Amino acid sequence: MKKAFVIIPTYNEKENVVKVIAVLNDAFKKVQGWQMGILVVDDTSPDKTYEVVEELRKTHKHLSLLINKQKAGLGAAYLKGMEYAFNTLGADVIIEFDADLSHDSTKIPQMLAKIDEGYDLVLGSRYVKGGGIPDDWGLHRKLLSVVGNMVVMTILTNFTIHDWTAGYRALTKEVYTAVEPEMHGEQFSGYTFQVGFLHKAVTKGFKIAEVPYKFVDRQIGYSKIGPEYIENLLKYLFQARFQEIIGSRIFKFAVVGGIGASIQLSSLFVLYRLAQLPYQLAFFLAIEIAVASNFAVNNAWTFSDRKLELSELPSSFLKFNLASAGSILIQQALALFGQFVIGLFTLFTLPIIGIGITTGMLYAVIGILLGMFWNFFAYNAFIWKKQPAVKTA
Repeated sequence: MKKAFVIIPTYNEKENVVKVIAVLNDAFKKVQGWQMGILVVDDTSPDKTYEVVEELRKTHKHLSLLINKQKAGLGAAYLKGMEYAFNTLGADVIIEFDADLSHDSTKIPQMLAKIDEGYDLVLGSRYVKGGGIPDDWGLHRKLLSVVGNMVVMTILTNFTIHDWTAGYRALTKEVYTAVEPEMHGEQFSGYTFQVGFLHKAVTKGFKIAEVPYKFVDRQIGYSKIGPEYIENLLKYLFQARFQEIIGSRIFKFAVVGGIGASIQLSSLFVLYRLAQLPYQLAFFLAIEIAVASNFAVNNAWTFSDRKLELSELPSSFLKFNLASAGSILIQQALALFGQFVIGLFTLFTLPIIGIGITTGMLYAVIGILLGMFWNFFAYNAFIWKKQPAVKTA
């Protein structure tokens, strides 16, 4: 039978831990097809929460305890708990759960049902239909929660996930194995862990579902979220987004295109001015040098995950030339359209510097942009094609 362990990080939760284990036991009675367990990860709480858990273990055989020698933070506690649950306790799935009773334990059967359907990670979401936050929260807390989620979605430009800061989630061992190596470092020791872990799971293509639940404010104790959370979160979000942009295929394609343009102009100067070749010949050779450079750099960098085999290079280079010729034809067609159909005239003059923007310049820019889109499409579709996944029996 598959095993699922609920991981509860604790720090000074002596008054809550007995209650949370009791409500989890009630929820387990409605779970079918899973062997359930609880793992408490305590940061050596000054109120000795771990002693209460040790006493409970005498009558709760499915209850386990890990004690950190010093306060490590939420993220570090979860990582340590996941490692122990998956690799020592034999868990197939873990469920993150707060010790303060803010999470709805009755949603556990529904979350595990989603796992059974084939999802890799299931979020308890406050911001989908059926979910919610406390009505008695002050305006500042509601704004911090709702606006905080919007900020994450906006910076990461991902609006498919509705509750990025969710601390209630179930995930498989496959997700943990893929994401865990990237989750070390001080920035993930605290609450930024939740957004960072989810973001990396999303970028790796795991299948994610959301289950609505109503968040309940803690009745005993106090929240551990401090002002450093906002600073650390924003720092992570901007760093992650910047890395995504500079690592994206379209960014690399644009950089290679810029390098190619510089190579073409430099080659034309050398061949025409210095080598004194006829202009048309120098122009053609300069284009071909730039094309060859673009082909090599795109193969080594832009499409490094689809790098061509040595035997594919000759035919692919010919296709690359044809695709590049298609881009030139598009630019020429727009230029002719602007010249003979629309006519050439000044659209407006830039203030101060007095340079006139003409229809010819406008269509040249449009032609270049359309040519770039054509090239990117052609490279993806015909030269560095994404290979279909190989299905195994």
